[in-house]
This record gives sequence, C-alpha cells and structure tokens, in this order.
Amino acid sequence: MVASADRIWSLLEAVSGPEVPVLSVIDLGIVRGVVWQADEEQWLIQITPTYSGCPAMDTLSADITMQLRTAGIPHRVELVLSPAWTTDWMSENGKRKLMEYGIHPPTDPTADKRALQGERGVIKCPNCGSHETEMVSAFGSTACKALFKCLDCLEPFDYFKCLR
Repeated sequence: MVASADRIWSLLEAVSGPEVPVLSVIDLGIVRGVVWQADEEQWLIQITPTYSGCPAMDTLSADITMQLRTAGIPHRVELVLSPAWTTDWMSENGKRKLMEYGIHPPTDPTADKRALQGERGVIKCPNCGSHETEMVSAFGSTACKALFKCLDCLEPFDYFKCLR
C-alpha cells in the first residue's frame, strides 16, 4: 500500500528546522512539492532553501529522509532553487510560533526596510509587546535574522527578515 500525500505532509510537519526548532519544514514553507512518481515507485519531496547558501539544507534533507525512512516510505529529496523562497511562503501558524519563541516574524517589506534602516517603533518586542525597539545589528544569530533590543524590557531578540 502506497502512503497518501496527506500522510507525507503530516510526517513532514514533525520535521523541525535546525535553526529554529519550533518551526517545521511546513511552517517554514520550504517544502515545495510532494509528488508520487509511479515509474520509480517512490515519493519525490521537493524543498527550497530559505536562501541559496543556507547551510541547513543538508541537515533538513537528512531529517526528512530519516522521518520518511522510519515510516517505511520510499522517497527521494530534491533541492529546487527556482522560484526562490520568500517569507510569504511561511505559514501563519509558523509566524505565530516564531513570536511565541521570541523571534519577531517577518513583516511586510515596507516595514522591513524601515526596521533594517534602524527606524524605531516598527518591530514589536516578542517578549513584552512594546514597539519601543531598536536594531542592534542587521545580522542576528543567522544571516536571515537581524538583532533587535527592546527599550522597555531591555531584552534582545531576533527579527526574521522579510525576503521577497
């Protein structure tokens, strides 16, 4: 019996991102396709990196393989570079999880540009909710994040940059 696409998507929901473990590969929006290949009798899992040099893709591919292999599902993981990943592909559930984890999710591109130019009051603190924040560095714990500080609670936090 061949597993269903719904079963594959469900299994992939349990594969966490290595940089932000509260997000699944589904939350991140990096899974671009789950396709049954009848001629090869296996599933093709297509993934797109959050940016072309993302060092986490090998780990994510291995984690997807482990998850599906453990479930006894024949598959192959394929890296797809076009179209390029965008933060628009992140799920709303994923953005909520980011905020709860202490990382401000990506906002609209206009707010992102203002935030990355150091304008205050654009990015809300995920710890206390204040808009009195300032950028400390355009690069946070990873290249896809910026480091901010709340001027009210004084806590530092990452902001996941908007990419389009």
